[in-house]
Amino acid sequence: MKIAFLLHNAYGIGGTIRTTMNLATALADRHEVEIVSMMRHRETPRFALDPRVRLVPLVDTRPESADAKDPLFFEASRDFPAAEKRHHQYNRLIDTRAAEYLRGCPADVIIGTRPGVNVYISRFAPRRALRIAQEHLRYDAHSKKLRGELAPRYRLLDAIVTTTEADAAIYRKKMPLPGVRTLAIPNSVPEPAVAPSEGTTPVIAAAGRLVRGKRFDLLIDAFAEVTAKFPAWRLEIYGGGAEKERLAERIERLGLSGSAELMGSYSPIEEKFAKVSLVAVASDAESFGMTIVEAMRCGVPVVSTNCPLGPAEIIEDGVTGRLVPTGDKEALASALMELMADAPARQAMAAAALESSRAYDPAPLAHRYDELFEELRASRFARFRERGRASVRARLRRLARRFGISPARRTPAAGGKASA
Repeated sequence: MKIAFLLHNAYGIGGTIRTTMNLATALADRHEVEIVSMMRHRETPRFALDPRVRLVPLVDTRPESADAKDPLFFEASRDFPAAEKRHHQYNRLIDTRAAEYLRGCPADVIIGTRPGVNVYISRFAPRRALRIAQEHLRYDAHSKKLRGELAPRYRLLDAIVTTTEADAAIYRKKMPLPGVRTLAIPNSVPEPAVAPSEGTTPVIAAAGRLVRGKRFDLLIDAFAEVTAKFPAWRLEIYGGGAEKERLAERIERLGLSGSAELMGSYSPIEEKFAKVSLVAVASDAESFGMTIVEAMRCGVPVVSTNCPLGPAEIIEDGVTGRLVPTGDKEALASALMELMADAPARQAMAAAALESSRAYDPAPLAHRYDELFEELRASRFARFRERGRASVRARLRRLARRFGISPARRTPAAGGKASA
């Protein structure tokens, strides 16, 4: 079977890129797999890619490239949804190349990895292929306008795959898609190439994009309370982003310059996690929680906010890690200090986290995708009929509203009451 993944930019750094490459590698054991990158901004990807997986860049955005001189490069995209936050990075050249690739794509399965790319698949991919949209962002993270743009396009796909059961339930409730299978399959994280942490180094680590939603400011504030009682411990924050200067100023203002540090981006992050004793996540929201699983795979317990939607599906509170109320600095500091003060409890939690993390091995999750492909192929005709019946019902409801016709009422049985 031929499988194609469509990525926004396979040459960058991010959880979606990494988990797509993990899944592509696992599927390459049995299938012919390629990753199609809408754009490239450098010569080689930052993440190592299995040589069995072919990488196909569509548009080279480097200033010296021929693509960057094409007139279509300077025209705004017409096919990528306007409400998608990456819309400003798309143009008519990407639209054209994506349409050309998809219309001629020989793959049996085509999988998109972000909303705008999923719309490309809905618009241009051949109907003979299974067309699947992965949603690495939460439903509620999309604006109302974007959800309005996605719904009619997602109705034409074969499946929507979220990273959490909670998000799949929200999609089924708020964006019902007759004939489209909506389900959750978590991101995969392979066993790291480093030995598990010994859990003896007095370091707390955190990692992610330095943006407001990740709440590194809250973590720094919590650590300010922690360090007063545990002066030997350090906080290391890995990542880059718009909040870097503001966070650096906060560290200095709180007098933490000698114990808290912004370390910059690092990949693979497991090499750093394997040298620390705790990992902290202070986010207001997580569509999944790759950092949590990456830490657990290194035998490191995670103290995380119980934010929507991912952490609670990964961490068993008090067993494989700790969950604390979102936005609660005192609760975050308290949970960290409890584990910092109790090495045996920390070690037991680390062992449980390591064992639990095996659920995210790429091989069994790739098998779940194989099962999904077979299910979608077997149910294709039944789903087509379901979609057709839903379309007829929708047209009849519109006609009824147009002509002011009330819904038919069933004739009550003798002695019974009429019902709608």
